[in-house]
Amino acid sequence: MSEINASIITIGDELLIGQTIDTNSAFIGQELNKAGIWVKRRVAVGDVYNDIWNALDEEKKYSRLIILTGGLGPTADDITKPLLCDYFNTRLVRNEAVLAHIHHLFVNVYKRKVALSEANIRQADLPENCTVLHNEHGSAAGMWFETENKDGEKVIVISMPGVPYEMKKILVNEALPRITAYFGGDIVIHKVLSTFGMGESMVAEKLTTLESQLPPYIKLAYLPGYGMVKLRLTGRGNDRLKLEAEMNQFYQQLKDPLKNITIAENDDTLEIIIGQLLQKQQKKMATAESCTGGYIAHLITSLPKSSPHFNGSAVTYNNEAKENILGVNHETLEAVGAVSEETAIQMVAGALDRFHADYALATTGIMGPASDNDEKPVGTVWIAAGNRQNVITKQLNLGYDRQRNIQSTALQALNLLRKFIIDEGMEGNI
Repeated sequence: MSEINASIITIGDELLIGQTIDTNSAFIGQELNKAGIWVKRRVAVGDVYNDIWNALDEEKKYSRLIILTGGLGPTADDITKPLLCDYFNTRLVRNEAVLAHIHHLFVNVYKRKVALSEANIRQADLPENCTVLHNEHGSAAGMWFETENKDGEKVIVISMPGVPYEMKKILVNEALPRITAYFGGDIVIHKVLSTFGMGESMVAEKLTTLESQLPPYIKLAYLPGYGMVKLRLTGRGNDRLKLEAEMNQFYQQLKDPLKNITIAENDDTLEIIIGQLLQKQQKKMATAESCTGGYIAHLITSLPKSSPHFNGSAVTYNNEAKENILGVNHETLEAVGAVSEETAIQMVAGALDRFHADYALATTGIMGPASDNDEKPVGTVWIAAGNRQNVITKQLNLGYDRQRNIQSTALQALNLLRKFIIDEGMEGNI
């Protein structure tokens, strides 16, 4: 089967002016890629009839699968449904099954005591020639249309609501099974290696030989982040055993030159990795944050089931809090200041005691945009990680804006703790 390309069209003025961030396209792209369908183009258009129409015409030139999100609500600015009726030369008809579902939502789920409004009822009016895709969590049903491009090839157009949790359910439960049954798809295998502490260009230099040896059906992608570079090998084919064997061979060649900076043989984040390490050891951690303002604790607790390994955090932003909450010595703060190795070490000790933790992590630094200390410019940071027997530290000299300095410090600190936990575990096994 020839490769199937897809296009994603997101609809809504709020996307164009930055009021709403488009997360739908990323999710759709990931799910289609798993099914062996390549997203060739992504287009965003406003709530403008002609712009949506022209986008459909344009994407039919490139893709045999077009997915639209947005514009299916009950208000006047939601124009996708009437436009699709015109585009596919059909009319709106009331779908009794969808109407019954809307009634169920309002009465049994939303617990509304008033009758459905006319706008709510009109959500059950759908293009006559579409296949309805059930929306378990909302009143705007998805729609499946079949048409042709100029070469006479079948093209599938799918329209779904823009609300992310509704769209995801429709895509996974309704659309994807139909898409894979209709188009089939190549076998797609991904292998990911996550690294930390080396820039993208330096990582790429170590992989020049590997890249020159890759066949055209295996691609290497670089996914850089704050201090991290994720490497993703993607193979496509129709013989799974042969493809898996080749992917394993190239993945080993990918791993060998990067073993000293590898943090995971998947795309797990640092907070996930640390959680796994702590739960394996049945140990607990705490954080003492100054310059990161609780951002590290946020990353850790944003994951489900973090309470077994995370005891708490102290955001000690000024010196008084460092002294009163963490027990940092007043003399230390007077002599070397809050942004110092000595203060970071004492913050770790304070967090270990305050939260009865096995490991603690501390950050103290100057995030910007200005510094009141000529000897310590913006981006000067000390991080520390340790337990009651040992503490390791690292000084950072960052050169970013405030938000990026915070994010970079948090990731550097988490990686410092990761290495400390691993090293302590290795020593314990000697």
